[in-house]
Amino acid sequence: MNKFKYIKVLNNRQIRYLSKEYKDNLYIVFLHGFMSNIEGEKPQTIFKFAKKNKLGFLALEYSGHGKSSGKFIKGNITKWSKEVEALIKKVVKKNNFILVGSSMGAWLSLNQFKYFKGQIKGFLGIGSAPEFLQNLMWKKFTKNMKNETIKKGIYNLKHGNYEYPITYQLIKDGRKNKILNKKIKSKINVTMIHGSKDEVVPTSYSRKVLKLFTKANKKLVIIKNGDHSLSSKRGIKKILLELDKITSNVA
Repeated sequence: MNKFKYIKVLNNRQIRYLSKEYKDNLYIVFLHGFMSNIEGEKPQTIFKFAKKNKLGFLALEYSGHGKSSGKFIKGNITKWSKEVEALIKKVVKKNNFILVGSSMGAWLSLNQFKYFKGQIKGFLGIGSAPEFLQNLMWKKFTKNMKNETIKKGIYNLKHGNYEYPITYQLIKDGRKNKILNKKIKSKINVTMIHGSKDEVVPTSYSRKVLKLFTKANKKLVIIKNGDHSLSSKRGIKKILLELDKITSNVA
């Protein structure tokens, strides 16, 4: 079993993370999705890939996720993006890195370009979901759901077998983190992978992300019959294949 570590950042938030550290190597930074953690198939397999290829690696659980401290309902995109920034500064330091963002992790990844533009040498998105709070949640809420969220400050959204506590502050903070109207001029390889049967985030979101990059070498990979998480053997195989292409192209 991989050894998880803990580090205190930003007002003593205890963040759990997984890393393989090198002094001068290229790193892979994996950012998980909404209410997820770093024990899943994707972070674990990508960690093995990094070790095998002698690449540095960092994956972290944002506050309120997994075994990191804090309450989920106190978190938001701004807070989680700052935690990612803090961990990259502490673990990756000045090394170059490739971002791998799954679902909400792709949104947090896009937020890192304003801090580490020169260090980011590639970006791989998996079922990317920037601005999902407004566009895929709030806009689909009924009037009653919206009223309850505003009045009580929270709405417990049932989706499949899960229940998501959606706070009004989370929705409002999401609006402050608009990214789809920005332009990113990094000359890097950007690959978006999306399942054709993703019932959570439409494939159009991956296309929207690609449009942000004006000078990148861009690629969209649609996995036939693939779901949102792409954690199946076929999905993981494709993710590693595309990740290998990106890492191999970094000089």
